[in-house]
Amino acid sequence: MKKQILLAVVAIMALGFVATAQQVDRSSFKAGVFAGIPVGDYSDFSSFGLGLDLAHHWSVSELFDLGLASGYIHAFGESDTVAGGTIGYSFEDIQFIPVAGAIRMYPTYQFKLGADIGYAVGVNEENDGGFYLRPSIGYNITGNTELNASYITISNNGASFSMVALGLLFLF
Repeated sequence: MKKQILLAVVAIMALGFVATAQQVDRSSFKAGVFAGIPVGDYSDFSSFGLGLDLAHHWSVSELFDLGLASGYIHAFGESDTVAGGTIGYSFEDIQFIPVAGAIRMYPTYQFKLGADIGYAVGVNEENDGGFYLRPSIGYNITGNTELNASYITISNNGASFSMVALGLLFLF
């Protein structure tokens, strides 16, 4: 499975480089931050997450970009007590570094739709990482600032880490 994911990421990266060779009039580096709420399998272990986004996109046409995406995802582990405060529990933080291909479509100047597809490397102990998928929708606040909402999912061996996130992305 990991080889198939890696092959898909390499194919998307190759398409990005081909697009760059044909048309270099619009390429951009993007960096941003996001905050999110874990949902699904890990929502009982974490209630809040923060992250960093890094990406580089190349123009394929007026309405279509391909690129590379990475960053950092950190979900904070929960701690609490039960049974009248006599039993305590604490879950470890969860961290990932995604490595992905990116696709963006621009139906209008203000809005963009896209997805990042690849592999998220697990950073903390006993975290193997997994297949990474992040569909998103963005709204241009200004010429170089985007507000975006995304759904992040990382799946491995039947379990999945998922998060609904809201972020700001800056174009450089």
